[in-house]
Amino acid sequence: MFYAFLCFFLWLFSGVSGDETDETETISVMEGDSVTLRTNVTEIHKDDHIIWTFRLKNSENRLAVIFNQILSIYVDKENNERFRGRLQLDEQTGSLTITNINRLHSGLYKLQVMNGEVKHKSFNLAVYALLTVPEISDSPQNPSVSEKPSSQNCSLLCSAVNVSHVTLSWYKGNSLLSSISVSDLSISLSLPLEIECLDDSYSCVVAYSFIKQTKHLNVTQLCRPCSDGSRVPFKAVIAVFLLLLLVISASAVWIFCRRRSHRAAVQETGTTAEEVEYTDAILTTNRGQDLETTGKNQTEYSEVAFR
Repeated sequence: MFYAFLCFFLWLFSGVSGDETDETETISVMEGDSVTLRTNVTEIHKDDHIIWTFRLKNSENRLAVIFNQILSIYVDKENNERFRGRLQLDEQTGSLTITNINRLHSGLYKLQVMNGEVKHKSFNLAVYALLTVPEISDSPQNPSVSEKPSSQNCSLLCSAVNVSHVTLSWYKGNSLLSSISVSDLSISLSLPLEIECLDDSYSCVVAYSFIKQTKHLNVTQLCRPCSDGSRVPFKAVIAVFLLLLLVISASAVWIFCRRRSHRAAVQETGTTAEEVEYTDAILTTNRGQDLETTGKNQTEYSEVAFR
C-alpha cells in the first residue's frame, strides 16, 4: 500500500512538473536488438528519485521507478504484451534497457530525475525491420538469349521488397548514379539502370539512415546481352596471353640454341669465314735463248708470288 501511494505521488508530481524537456535524443535500432536509454547519472543516492514513462495513445504509462534505491518495474495491462520480460533497470545509474526489441517499441520515452532539482530528458526511439540485401535482375527490356543484342549495353533492375523509410541507390564505385526513397508504408521498390557490358563496377544499395545492405553486380551472370558472346571472358584473355608468351619463349630458346651450335662448329675447324683472305696470283715469266739447241727464245716460268 505504501509503495502504491508513493508511486501515485511520484506520478502526480511528474504530471504537475509539465512536459518540458531539457533535451531529446533520437535513437534508431533494428528489430531483435537491445537498446539502453541512459540517464547520464553516475550513481544513484538514497534521496534520488527516477521515473521512466512511455507515451502510448496520447497518454504516458509508467515503465520503471527508483525510490530510496528500490527498483520497481511496471508492466500494466496496456504494456503487458509490449514490454513483458524485456525491461531491465540499472540499479547504479537508473538507465533503462529494452531487450529483443520490435517495432511496437517505437515511440517517445521520458525520463525524470529528482535529486535536489528536477531534470527531464526524452528519447525518440525508432525501430526498423531487418534490412535484406537487394536483388539485381535483368530488365524486361533486354533481348532474349536467342536474339542478338543491338548494342553492348544491358538494362538492369534493382529491387527491395517490403521496405519502409529506406533509400534504394545505384553506385558506380563510390559515385552515386541514381536513387529513390520511400517512407511510412511498407512497399516494394525498383530502380532501373543501363550499363556497358565491359564494366561491372556497379552496385545496388538499400539503406536506412544508420545501416545499409549492398549487392555487387556480376555482369556475366546477370546480364544476358553480356554473357552470350558480346564480351570476351577475362579468363580467355589470360589464356591467350599465356599462350603467346609461351610461343615467344620457345622461339627465343630455339634461336639461342641454333647460334650456340653454329659457334661450336666453327671452333672445331679453327677458322671462320671472316679469317679467310683471298689473294691474287701473279705469274712472272723470264725469256731466254736456247742457243745450244734451237736458237729460239724459250719461256721460263718462275715462282708464283701472292699478295
